[in-house]
Amino acid sequence: MLNKIILASKSKVRKEMLIRNGIFCEVEPSNVDEETVKESLIKEKISPELISKNLAELKANKVSQKKIDQLVLGADSIIDLNGQIISKPLNRDEALKNLQSLSGKTHYLISSACISKNGSMIWNYTDKARLTMKQFNLNQLKDYLAKITDEVLYAYNVYQIEGEGRNLFSKIEGDEDTIMGLPIKKIKDYLKNFE
Repeated sequence: MLNKIILASKSKVRKEMLIRNGIFCEVEPSNVDEETVKESLIKEKISPELISKNLAELKANKVSQKKIDQLVLGADSIIDLNGQIISKPLNRDEALKNLQSLSGKTHYLISSACISKNGSMIWNYTDKARLTMKQFNLNQLKDYLAKITDEVLYAYNVYQIEGEGRNLFSKIEGDEDTIMGLPIKKIKDYLKNFE
């Protein structure tokens, strides 16, 4: 099995997931302006799944243009609340607003992974999980956010499913790796067959 890949992401969680699964990675962030790309795709009424896939592909392709003959992994996760996309918070006020929007409702978390070589996508996979958040009042959400470090807050779309965030949900349906931002089993299967 090919056990080295370039990760086109600053995400510590994704890097840890790869390493934990025996895939060594060099980190080379793509620095793609995600919000601008996302906004233009939303204007074109592109589905949340395709937005996630397109962003993962864009990141992987951008880095793989510079890394000749090497495999580059791009990834993206999006929260879809009844067709409305909820982006990663830029500050604690936005995090609170995001949690208020999700409180008491069911949403989808969509994660895409794309592997590129020499500037072109050679493999991709998109998966989604369905999460139902318990109903919380403003003070409960503020208490939750007070327990969360900035690093966690900006890394995980507000909730960290393998940590404190699990307590926010009454129901979680789907693959936990997808929720954490990387459908790792599918990536491993692909790399195993790539050799």
